[in-house]
Amino acid sequence: MLTTIAQIGKHVGEEVRLGAWLFNKRSSGKIQFLQLRDGTGFIQGVVVKQEVTPEMWDVAKSLTQESSLYVTGIVREDKRAKSGYELTVTGVDPIQIAEEYPITKKEHGVEFLMDHRHLWIRSMRQQAVLSIRSAVIQAVYEFFKERGFYKVDPPILTPTSAEGTTTLFHTQYFDEEAYLSQSGQLYMEAAAMALGRVFSFGPTFRAEKSKTRRHLIEFWMIEPEMAFVDHEESLRIQEDFVSYVVQYVLKNCPLELKRLERDTSKLENVKAPFPRITYTEAIEMLQKDGHEIQWGEDFGAPHETAIAEKFDKPVFITHYPTGIKAFYMKPDPTNPDVVLCADLIAPEGYGEIIGGSQRIDDLELMKKRYEEHDLNPQAYQWYLDLRKYGSVPHSGFGLGLERTVGWICGTEHVRETIPFPRLLNRLYP
Repeated sequence: MLTTIAQIGKHVGEEVRLGAWLFNKRSSGKIQFLQLRDGTGFIQGVVVKQEVTPEMWDVAKSLTQESSLYVTGIVREDKRAKSGYELTVTGVDPIQIAEEYPITKKEHGVEFLMDHRHLWIRSMRQQAVLSIRSAVIQAVYEFFKERGFYKVDPPILTPTSAEGTTTLFHTQYFDEEAYLSQSGQLYMEAAAMALGRVFSFGPTFRAEKSKTRRHLIEFWMIEPEMAFVDHEESLRIQEDFVSYVVQYVLKNCPLELKRLERDTSKLENVKAPFPRITYTEAIEMLQKDGHEIQWGEDFGAPHETAIAEKFDKPVFITHYPTGIKAFYMKPDPTNPDVVLCADLIAPEGYGEIIGGSQRIDDLELMKKRYEEHDLNPQAYQWYLDLRKYGSVPHSGFGLGLERTVGWICGTEHVRETIPFPRLLNRLYP
């Protein structure tokens, strides 16, 4: 019966059998060191020439990088090993001897690695990032389950835009025009009116011609919507959510974070409550530091980074000008020039990871917004219905999975945080 590297610690002193790939190999003449991986982790297998048959020694010697094999061995504790264990190999049974592997120890350019992304994800670093991505996803589901949220799946093909922008992928839906979803938010609002508290978790698409390290064309979003929840309560849920996810990764992925050489002290500090500043305070802060930006302008990456550097944990920027935010955001009752919204800016230059707001619940104000934003009343009639039949105060937000994973892992570019990134000039592999 096969075991896995992740479970190897349960079998110290026992002989086990693994299905694995040869990640790397080195030899000191009478000993071969097989670096093995099986998807759950990495372990070193030691083949001692005097302890195996000549045939098995030759078989082990014939293994090439990324060859697949079954390996049998005795599990030993080894504090020097990153996993804490080592395998004294007693048997090697090749499945397939791999051809010359294109990704070697030498330095490769980004484009080469992206062309070979289907192989690059086998590397130790990429395996760590994708393992942490999986842990983040698990944490998301556990957080919302513990708090009574329902999982709802909005459509990916939509007849309209959620944000009222032109950065949409157009397609033909039989005899109608349709778009790939840039957000499930509007549909999630409808779901919240039925189920109270809901969240979606799925792919979104934005046709922005951006090449920054923060942008992907296809990415995954977590979008909760909550009935009877105002702006203030939504902020508390957001900071609890982000704190939960980060602490979950710290607890469950220590080896992966170590492999990435991540400074975990910065993550350990990510606990609610988070600092909050208003948009106006942020503008004043930037102007004082010499940035040329005026009230009413949106923040770019340099501005967000400069603000984040003032704090040692994520920071909320609240109450943005009405004119630069989406049509559905509720104005502040004490100052209609700004809306009850917030962006959560991650530390260390990773930018906005959450955008959220309290939604307009007043029918007449929403009608006015339709006119101001030149929205087609017929296309958005169903969304208006939510304000006609039992409207309530409600709020929601969206968290970008890849930016969040990038921040937690400390990656230089968001392209490493998704198995097969879709970038402005990349649709392969």
